[in-house]
Amino acid sequence: MKRLLPTACLLLAACANAGPAPHGAPNPLITDRHTADPAPLVVGDTLYLYVGHDMARGEEMFNIVEWRVYSTTDMASWTDHGPVMKPTDFQWASRDAWASQAIERDGKFYFYATVEHDRTRPGKAIGVAVSDSPTGPFVDARGTALVSNDMTPQGPHTWDDIDPTVFIDDDGTAWLMWGNANFYYARLKPDMVELDGPILQAELPKYEEGPWVHKRGDTYYLTYASRDPSLSEDELVSYATAPSITGPWTYRGEISGPAENSFTIHPGIVEFKGQWYFFYHNGVLTVGDHAGGLGRRAVAVEHLYYDADGGIVPIEHTREGVSAPRKP
Repeated sequence: MKRLLPTACLLLAACANAGPAPHGAPNPLITDRHTADPAPLVVGDTLYLYVGHDMARGEEMFNIVEWRVYSTTDMASWTDHGPVMKPTDFQWASRDAWASQAIERDGKFYFYATVEHDRTRPGKAIGVAVSDSPTGPFVDARGTALVSNDMTPQGPHTWDDIDPTVFIDDDGTAWLMWGNANFYYARLKPDMVELDGPILQAELPKYEEGPWVHKRGDTYYLTYASRDPSLSEDELVSYATAPSITGPWTYRGEISGPAENSFTIHPGIVEFKGQWYFFYHNGVLTVGDHAGGLGRRAVAVEHLYYDADGGIVPIEHTREGVSAPRKP
């Protein structure tokens, strides 16, 4: 299924009657359903955005039933490509389309996703699927979990193996990073579907979950959801930098306060057509009779800036998002 989102259609109509095109779509980006855990991927002149589809009802905490993908070439109009997978497309998984990320290598697209493993290996796990297209269809690349709860016995609970982020370094080495409460990382084999060595850990101040890695110049940036009860009971976004993908990581502070009406937040950072963007989710969107909240979130995006020293300028969450022009 491919269709322009309602917000995008309104924007296109406005463009036809009001002169210059908008700089981008306002927040939230997707307004016809609840979405969470944004993971952007740039392929050529197109930005693809992978999200989980929130379907919690009433007081239900989380019910994320599938992963969907959207695309844009201008940050103003978005195309809905529909679902790319559901958890049970991994035959060893039982439920929960939690955070994911896709990456391209050698013309194939690899999709790393958090699911609940079946009873043979209880707990959260990370699967990897593959496709010839960024919009799928994706199929399980292994037939088994890439990471399962029994592989991280040092974890404090059964859901520490969540929120995968994947990064291919300049030398071609691929790395997988993930974790709740503990921050884990491991090298991937060139086939992208096997670990190549031990699972390692790094200590990050205030680390909670949701890691995301990107590189700018010679600096590696590790952004993550953090907790600091002295500032907020809800998650913030902090970051660290390093001269190497394996560290040492230097803590650089918070760049984002908590998301509106949502305990969780999930960063995704990408450069697209020479500009940097910060994706996240909040809980402001009402769809039909279902108000936003912890289990009914909405994906949003803001302009991202760096200071003269390469630090990330703190980000304000706005309703305008990238519909507002970039600052000079």
